[in-house]
Amino acid sequence: MPLHCTLKRTCWGILLTFLIGGVVDCVLQISRISPSVVNATVGDNVTLAVSYSGVSNPKVEWMTVGEEVIATWQFGSSAKPETSPNFGALDIDNGSLVFHNVQLNYSDAYVVRMSKVGQTPATTSFTLSVFDIFKNVSITAVPKIIAEGIKNFSLQYSTTQGEATSVEWFFNDKKIKNGTPYIIGSKNLTVTNPNRTHTGRYTLKLSNPINNVTIDKNITVFYGPEQPILTVSPQKNAFELGDTLSLSCKAGGDPAPTASWKFNGVVLTGQQGGILNLTNVKTNQSGVYTCVLENKGTGDRLEKNFTINIYERPLGSPHCSVGGIGSGNLQYRCMWPGGNPQATLSFPALNAIRNGSGDFNLTVAGTPTLSGKEIICMGRHPLASQNCSITARGPAELLPVFAVALEDNGTVVVSITCASASASVPLANVTWSRGGQVITSGGRYQISPNTTVLSIVDPVLDTSNLGIYICDVANPLGRAESNVHVLGPTILDSSLSSNSDGTMVTLSWQTPPTSIITAFQVQMMGPALTPSSGSSRRRKRATDDFQTVQRLAATARSTTLGLLDPKSSYQFRVVPVAGQAAGQPSQEHHAGPGGLSEAAIAGIAAGVPCAILLLVLLILLIVCCACKRRRRETRYPVSRAVDRAVVTQPNLNAPHKLLTGGMKSLGPPDYDLHQAPSERSSTLPYEVSLPAIRMATTV
Repeated sequence: MPLHCTLKRTCWGILLTFLIGGVVDCVLQISRISPSVVNATVGDNVTLAVSYSGVSNPKVEWMTVGEEVIATWQFGSSAKPETSPNFGALDIDNGSLVFHNVQLNYSDAYVVRMSKVGQTPATTSFTLSVFDIFKNVSITAVPKIIAEGIKNFSLQYSTTQGEATSVEWFFNDKKIKNGTPYIIGSKNLTVTNPNRTHTGRYTLKLSNPINNVTIDKNITVFYGPEQPILTVSPQKNAFELGDTLSLSCKAGGDPAPTASWKFNGVVLTGQQGGILNLTNVKTNQSGVYTCVLENKGTGDRLEKNFTINIYERPLGSPHCSVGGIGSGNLQYRCMWPGGNPQATLSFPALNAIRNGSGDFNLTVAGTPTLSGKEIICMGRHPLASQNCSITARGPAELLPVFAVALEDNGTVVVSITCASASASVPLANVTWSRGGQVITSGGRYQISPNTTVLSIVDPVLDTSNLGIYICDVANPLGRAESNVHVLGPTILDSSLSSNSDGTMVTLSWQTPPTSIITAFQVQMMGPALTPSSGSSRRRKRATDDFQTVQRLAATARSTTLGLLDPKSSYQFRVVPVAGQAAGQPSQEHHAGPGGLSEAAIAGIAAGVPCAILLLVLLILLIVCCACKRRRRETRYPVSRAVDRAVVTQPNLNAPHKLLTGGMKSLGPPDYDLHQAPSERSSTLPYEVSLPAIRMATTV
């Protein structure tokens, strides 16, 4: 069979597959599903998973690298796989090799081979490593007594279970490298020519892919009586306020020397056998501790010093800030107070050389490159290391906020807040101006303590207070400017809509966002209102001028009025109010039968003359036709019966029935929307009176 399928055979093969369910064999391929290297623990169930493609029902053979066949199976066969008796529970699952309860001797390299007649066999391999968990790890020193002058000593480790693939030795937490004076063996560490510097903690770390263990062994190398051994427990480079520690002083000799302790030259009490215990230590206990060894037999006296450092942590965490100083300079500040000693503080990104302690300030020129750049303060202390950061920013896009309020005494207060899209760091200074003149706080102008809010106090809405106000925001990293055009009470646009039966209208309007408005007056001009059902009140007369029917808050932008007479005409408008001052009313809107639009009125005005002219032409045409017919008629003698009949001729001067039936006067319609004073109505639809409402607008 060829190693590849031609396009033609492939197409026919696909067609036959769909028609008769046949299978087209191609190149046999085998793929690993499991990793090529498998690590397992003794007792685990392990599957070396594979898949194949290209053929159907191949033969599967699993073997070791030495080609010892351990399991075989034929795909499509109902028989169980044939397995080697040298393994325990072994199985083949869909071509994958399954180990049950693996043992240490299962560690080996395994090869799977799949074959089929007419095909080149395909193979792949796995490496299985089985490990055991470490148990009862111990270290033994040989010899037990180690002193200066001996040739060497060894640290040997043993385990009752588990084999290591990695062995590491450490001395006082520092990794030991193979070489003088250390020799690392398979299960031991040998120290050649030991001396007093080899006294300390030896740490053994054993590991394999499934397990690791660490064990320590303290070794003391003894030396002559002239040199004592000083130790501290727990072994730390620095101690913290409130710790408890123990100092020990030992020395060899014959007879054994006695030991005592001194601190800053003063003999300490409460010591026994060369051991000094310090509880709840204070920072003033830092210093040099001296061990005094005295040999009573020889009278020799020897002293050895031991330095103890007791530190106090700084309070909390470091705090960063930045402020403006001088002309265009930034002062970065980092504080981490308290502690003994004080923490060392620095800004590496600004100055890698300078540093301070506790409270550190660094002044630099404010440049655009610093805007938005995070500056880190590094705090270092023997007991802790912490950082803080601060980001300076120049003024961002300004979003002024405009607000109007009406005080109880009727005074209008306009507030402009110079707000930024994001806060400036350090806090920016805000300057207000109008017409090129800087505004200072006092009189009608009041500026907030942080300079971001300008308030204009206007008791009577003085027009000189209107105009463009500019806020200028600046810090050492830049500046931004924004302006607000303050307007008097103004209506931009308005509209009117009514319901289907003409008894209710909705009036809507819009205003500029920076217009000073504290209320709206909704005004109406028109006839009497329709009495409510069952009411015996008489309808009031119409009004010839506008009357206020509603007073609304400054936030209102629409209102609805009801109880209108659908047969009458009304006019509506809105008047903006600032305190006691009223602005220009909105355009007037008409409602009711007489409330035709200008376009409708123009259409009627143009259509009426045309209709009259057409009617006259039609009448003249009828008259002409009648006259021609009369001339053409032949006169015959009339019988008596006919004489007796009453003959009526049509009156040509009378209007034609077809033209006059049901027609009203074609005179111009009444477009006058103003009613007589007798029709004025003092009864209003309804009136809503709202308290003063503060209104703010973001420009």
